[in-house]
Amino acid sequence: MAQPLITLTGVAKRFTKAKETLTIFEGLDLTIPQGDFVAVMGPSGSGKTTLLNLLGGIDQPTEGAVDIGGERIDRYSEGRLAEWRAANVGFIFQFYNLMPMLTAAQNVELPLLLTNLPKADRRRRVETALAVVGLHDRMGHYPREMSGGQMQRVAIARAMVADPKLMLCDEPTGDLDRATADQILKTLQLLNREMDKTIIMVTHDPEAAKYAKRTLHLDKGRFVERELAA
Repeated sequence: MAQPLITLTGVAKRFTKAKETLTIFEGLDLTIPQGDFVAVMGPSGSGKTTLLNLLGGIDQPTEGAVDIGGERIDRYSEGRLAEWRAANVGFIFQFYNLMPMLTAAQNVELPLLLTNLPKADRRRRVETALAVVGLHDRMGHYPREMSGGQMQRVAIARAMVADPKLMLCDEPTGDLDRATADQILKTLQLLNREMDKTIIMVTHDPEAAKYAKRTLHLDKGRFVERELAA
């Protein structure tokens, strides 16, 4: 059995607006082993994106422990969290979030600019990442010159270029047609199976969830069932 990469213990998350308190999670526990590929499903407002934000150190819990790879990130300062995210987490979003004035290679290189890697090493990593997603021949192209599927593959290359332990995907195929979505999901499967990347993917799409090793269902801030993917 693989060692746990993610352990949430007694996690609560509450937001206070004016005099009203909104509870997203209360006493949430979760363990995900290294090398897992998990789809997280649930209705809007169930806490899926909040979960990703907690796992990625974008947000902090109101209570409880968030342990990623043996590090209690809930105890980190904002500055330490930024350093930790850059070294350990790759994010993939529904709408790509590419910089339109930068080429594919320059977009992929962005996370590496936060490191001390020499320019030649950054270049090699960018070339490797784009080759993995099948876009080595598009390095000099701008987002406007690429299809939606190609832009999402650039986003995947950007997410993996720093060799993170964890990849967090928020509706990564929500803006794509079925055939293109399947290509993206097969790429994520490749990263999981061949490169041992741990992937957490939020999705509303049952067909997308089938590409994961298992599915977790969130409802009102709780996991209501766990099932193996088909």
